[in-house]
Amino acid sequence: MFNDFLKKMMGTGSSKTDSKDVAKKRLKFALIYDKLEVSDDTLRCLHRDIIDVISRYFEIDQEAFKMDIRRSDDLSALIVNTPILSAKRHVSSQGQR
Repeated sequence: MFNDFLKKMMGTGSSKTDSKDVAKKRLKFALIYDKLEVSDDTLRCLHRDIIDVISRYFEIDQEAFKMDIRRSDDLSALIVNTPILSAKRHVSSQGQR
């Protein structure tokens, strides 16, 4: 399951060099997630929830959605990148008074 998530995030390479780079990135992600103690279920839920929230305001290319966790010695950052196809014109009544 974790490999499927990483494949979706990282894509697959066509050459041996690309495969080597993808493998390195996957290992890097695995090590980061292990340090953060993030389960596969948590990552899937986070992925889905972020798409749901962004989709309330924008039409996005869900297939191109990418989520990354970058870690340095003193902090971790969640990086989300997705193409926005268009802004939605309606606003829900929850945010209005």
